[in-house]
Formats: sequence, structure tokens, C-alpha cells
Amino acid sequence: MARRIGIDLGTANVLVFIPGKGVVVNEPSVVAVDLYDNRILAVGNEAREMIGRTPDGIKAVRPIRDGVIADYRMTEALISYLINKVSGRVRVFKPDCILSVPASITSTERRAVIEVSMNVGARNAYVVKEPILAALGAGIPIDIPSGSMVVDIGGGTTEVGVIALGGIVAYASARVAGDKLTEAIAQHMKKKYGISVGEQTAEDIKKRIGSALPIESDTMDIRGRDVVTGLPKNATITSEEVTIAMQNELREMIQTIKNVLQDTPPELSSDIIERGILVTGGGALIKNIDQLIAKSTGVPCTIAEDPLYCVAKGTGIMLDSLDKYKRILSQHKR
Repeated sequence: MARRIGIDLGTANVLVFIPGKGVVVNEPSVVAVDLYDNRILAVGNEAREMIGRTPDGIKAVRPIRDGVIADYRMTEALISYLINKVSGRVRVFKPDCILSVPASITSTERRAVIEVSMNVGARNAYVVKEPILAALGAGIPIDIPSGSMVVDIGGGTTEVGVIALGGIVAYASARVAGDKLTEAIAQHMKKKYGISVGEQTAEDIKKRIGSALPIESDTMDIRGRDVVTGLPKNATITSEEVTIAMQNELREMIQTIKNVLQDTPPELSSDIIERGILVTGGGALIKNIDQLIAKSTGVPCTIAEDPLYCVAKGTGIMLDSLDKYKRILSQHKR
């Protein structure tokens, strides 16, 4: 039974970190619901398998949108599923929970995350901004005077923050990230080839041949539905096409990084030039994203080790030292 739980509450995936055990759950942020009687049918991996395949009356939904709660009841079901999975349905002790939230979250949205956690069985609930957790999980000392810049590219948001002395000095959040890149690829397939592809197919294209900068041509065979006839149709897409399809979204992400650099105090700017920019999150796995950022900003850029797990690891580090990080925790107690 886990008494301390860290949850990376992402738009695309949720990760659960248990101190001493590491990441114990990594599942899609998806809940399947029966529309006729409003009953929760499945959560996580099982629900994701239903996306695009459900009959009338069953809907697979993502309750987290752009890093914040879009559907309160579905989010409650998701967090309840996670806590029950690692702590059991019958608990002697209620767990302390730390949850990640976007840096731009409003006080109302912050309260909603805390309330959901308390309603499903947390003893104490804390929320922490994603750039801080990502930096901590990537091994960056966040409580020193030197500045560090973190770009966390998730499913729903790109979080950019400059961190010093345990706080965020400058930040920006763009609601453009992995999901928007996937949508752009799906739209390209529809416009150029007249093929409608599902979210999972577009995601597969992005992972296999997608690149932030043009690379030597790579191809992938795609199967989908003809938008005119409705019949099955095949096509072959190249990596160059995928790069072009993602350009507008990538440009917006780069502009967000530039905006934060422009707002950074000069003393911290020199630290960032010396240390470079660190990229975390699932978007860090896009080929050449670090080269695109370095080329566009003139600042060295590196990909964090295990970028998918940085935020989750950061929750674990905080759970081990709650007193040390008390100042930056938004909290509610029973």
C-alpha cells in the first residue's frame, strides 16, 4: 500500500511514481463511458483501445485537456483508478499525493485538481508546476541562484520555464504540443491523399518518421478510409511531408521559447547560455527537436535522460523532502 503517490497528470498519459519503486503506472489519460447510463466502463490502456472503435452509446474521452481538467467526473474516475491501483481499494492509511499542473494554471483549475484528489481518497493533496518538477526530475538543482531553462513538451501543452531559487522567474505555456502535431499529420493525410486516419495512426506516423528538421527521406505505408468513397485506401507518406505538416505547430512552440528568453533577466540569461536549454516530456522524443530549438534560439539544447519520466521523478523527489519544498507546494489538508 503506497502512502505517498506522485502523479504526472498529463493530457496524453498519466504516470504514477512511488518513492522507492519508481514509475509504477504509465497509462493513457482516457476514460470510456456508457452514454446510456453514464457508467464508467474502462480507464487507461483498456479505454484507449476503444478510441475510434466504440459503437453507439459508448464514448472514449480524454478528461484532461491542455493539462487541466475538462471533465470533472471523468478525471475523478481516472485519479481514483490510479490511486486504487497502487494503494488498493481498502486502505488503512490515506496517501499523500503530489500532482503536476501547467505553470499557467488558474487558481480555480488548481482547486479543481486538489478537490478531485481529496474526493477519491488522498489525505493531503499538493499541486506543483510542471517546469519545476521536470527540472527536479532531470537532476537540475532548483534551489540555487543560477538560472536553468526547461522546455516540457507534453501532449496538450508546451511548458517553458526559467527556474532559480526554487521558483519560476519567467515562463510561458502554449497549448500546442504532441496532440496538435498529431492532428496536423492527420489533416495533411486528409488534404493531400484524401485519407481519413485515426489518432493512433497519426501518432504512429509522428513517432516513426516524424522529424522537427528535414532528414534523409524515410517512408511509411498508411491505411485509412477514403474521405470520398468511404472505402479502405492505402498511401505512402515521406518524412519530409511529416516535417512540413508540423511546421506551424513547431513554429508556435519555438516562439513560446523565444518569448521566455526575452523575458528572462540578463543575469539569468548568461546562465542559460552556459548551461543550455533542457527538453523534457514526450515531445522530446521527436527527432531533431533539440537541433531545431538550438538553431532557432542560438542557445545550446539537450534532451533530458528519460524525458518521459522527468515530471514523475520530480514528484518522487518532492515527496521525499516535503519540508524542504514546502514554499512551492500548493496544498490542501483534510
